Amino acid sequence: MKRTYFLLACSLLLVQVGCTTSDDTADAYGNFEAIETTVSAQATGVLQQFTVDEGQLLKAGQAVGQIDTKQLRLRRAQLLASKQAVQNRTPNVSAQLSAFAQQVSVQQQQLKNLRREQERSQNLVNAGAAPNRQLDDVNAQIAVVERQIALSRQQRAAQASALNTQRSGTAAEAAPLAEQVKQLDDQIARASVVNPIGGTVTVKYAEPDEVVSYGKPLYKIATLDVITLRAYVAGDQLTRVKPGQTVRVFIDAPNNQLKPYTGTVTWISSKAEFTPKIIQTKDERVNLVYALKIKVKNDGGLKIGMPGEVRF
Repeated sequence: MKRTYFLLACSLLLVQVGCTTSDDTADAYGNFEAIETTVSAQATGVLQQFTVDEGQLLKAGQAVGQIDTKQLRLRRAQLLASKQAVQNRTPNVSAQLSAFAQQVSVQQQQLKNLRREQERSQNLVNAGAAPNRQLDDVNAQIAVVERQIALSRQQRAAQASALNTQRSGTAAEAAPLAEQVKQLDDQIARASVVNPIGGTVTVKYAEPDEVVSYGKPLYKIATLDVITLRAYVAGDQLTRVKPGQTVRVFIDAPNNQLKPYTGTVTWISSKAEFTPKIIQTKDERVNLVYALKIKVKNDGGLKIGMPGEVRF
């Protein structure tokens, strides 16, 4: 019986020694973090619709809210009416100049007929069948019509210049109104709250029917499919870790267990800093350490701010 107790005691001692000498100490400690994007209002007014809840998964480009745009739309309608009134004052240059074109066309036809009469009269005079006075009358009529054509063309040019000046003036009046309409269109579009990135809503700051102003935060969103563990290592540990290295990451689990994850080192700081207060004891906080970031694929169990430890 004594021999049996002796062997059992030795066995327990060996187990205790084995557990004591096993390397279960973490190489680095830190907390999980993620890049959070604050989505703010880009218009001022009543938040008529807002379908966002904390923990909700949102897609990039998804419409999640609407700010009241009634005043903007009324202002837009007013500008469009003013623009239309200005455009109504714009002269139709081609229509108003068409009368001069028709007048010149008639005069040119008259000139053509007179030239035929001039040729006929010249032949009669040469044959002695008509007096020179007949040819002179025809020449005088041709001169009159030619002066009329020249005058009509001058009047058309003057009228065209005046109409183009008027047209340019109304266009100059309408241009700023058109730009103001574009500005209001942009403001109306920005009144729609559109989620910028795919991810999970982490914080909600506003509720429907609240009056929001430009720049007011509405909610925060973060991509949590892959989360980052920001940990710290001492200088003498830097030789054991490098960017791209695969490491083991652990978080606390029930019954004093650790839940393992696989992570990849993506960044190591080039500058030393004092150990953050949240990481080590008071004595260890005066030590210089180097920060590193480890990307870990999240199965839903990793949360922002959760502590974690790393083993190389």
